[in-house]
Amino acid sequence: QVQLVESGGGLVQAGGSLRLSCAASGSTFSSHAMGWYRQAPGKRRELVAFITSGGSKNYADSVKGRFTISRDNAQNSVYLQMNNLKPEDTAVYYCNAVIKFTDYWGQGTQVTVSS
Repeated sequence: QVQLVESGGGLVQAGGSLRLSCAASGSTFSSHAMGWYRQAPGKRRELVAFITSGGSKNYADSVKGRFTISRDNAQNSVYLQMNNLKPEDTAVYYCNAVIKFTDYWGQGTQVTVSS
């Protein structure tokens, strides 16, 4: 049974930083791409960043240069370092893994950036 558990969200002032963590279990995650998505109130869920099994990274234009995704395959974990946070980054952030064409999601962690 695949499980993804996010942590690290919180309230931060604009310009601050947070590091999100996603602990995965139930599969060999080193073989799969993993990503972070976010959903703000009244908006659709959007891709923030993803990292392939080989370590290639891709970012949404809105977070390039501010966010960094990384993974630790030995720990079955993926991280999102968020710097220079802006109020528009406020959202629930979700960890995602695609395994055998099936999307798996964590429960989400709230990130709130005050101006």
